Amino acid sequence: MNKWITGAIGAAVLTAGAIALSAQPGTRTPPTPAEQATHQVSRLTQLLDLNATQQAAATAAFTAEATTMQGLHNGFQTAQNNLKTAVQNNDAAGISAAASQIAALTQQQIVAHATAEAALHATLTSDQQAKYQALRTMGGPGGPGGHGGPGGPPQL
Repeated sequence: MNKWITGAIGAAVLTAGAIALSAQPGTRTPPTPAEQATHQVSRLTQLLDLNATQQAAATAAFTAEATTMQGLHNGFQTAQNNLKTAVQNNDAAGISAAASQIAALTQQQIVAHATAEAALHATLTSDQQAKYQALRTMGGPGGPGGHGGPGGPPQL
């Protein structure tokens, strides 16, 4: 049962980042931030028995997060390309500038994730909070390989 819960949460949470990163141009249209949030809230509703008010708050928070993450994706691609070029050109100033870009984007990613997590946490009962924390510890939302993927925002 725990493996199923872990797998279900992992699949739901990875949708936001993995689909956007793995989609190839012309092959299919990735889900919108609203679709990503709806899917995530649906899974959390099943696992935590969210009420309508909690669902609405979580949907708003996760839509905002997914929108931010979608916008950051292009910035990360540009910064990584800038870093690669700077390394190939042995350009110390370019390396520093690209690293600063990546750091700023990572900070924005962490803020977006933490803000969404805080909004969800604020709506949960103490029992739901305990269950959610246990799920996260097992690798669910925000945990290892969870929201943001490996190397994504740190678990809060």
